Amino acid sequence: MKLLMIYADSFAYKTSLKGLESASETSEKNIIENALVGFIHVEEKDEANLSKIETKLIKNLKWAARKNNTERIVLHSFTHLSESKASPENTKQLLNNSEQRVEKADYEVWQTPFGYFLDLDIKAPGNPLARLFKDI
Repeated sequence: MKLLMIYADSFAYKTSLKGLESASETSEKNIIENALVGFIHVEEKDEANLSKIETKLIKNLKWAARKNNTERIVLHSFTHLSESKASPENTKQLLNNSEQRVEKADYEVWQTPFGYFLDLDIKAPGNPLARLFKDI
């Protein structure tokens, strides 16, 4: 898994193009302030142990959220960090499981529309912990 985390003063998105034929039809837009945004790329090799990968993902997201003094996390499927890709079904399941576990840890959590290209607007401060990358 590749994980790019950006702390955003403001993260706005709007559905643009459907990129996955099996994705549910939706038209959505949202603005979330003071949140850690996880750009999550699940790789094919991760499918052998999704539970372990999910736990590492959550630990990294919670750590980075604490370092940026926020209890708000956005999960965003972003399949542009590696050439290897897990199946859409396994990726979506990992995102759903992660969302539930992060909520149980008393964080506010959002998940961007799965299977869509989004128009993004990110306002991020220029500090060292506002942009982090992990190869899990």
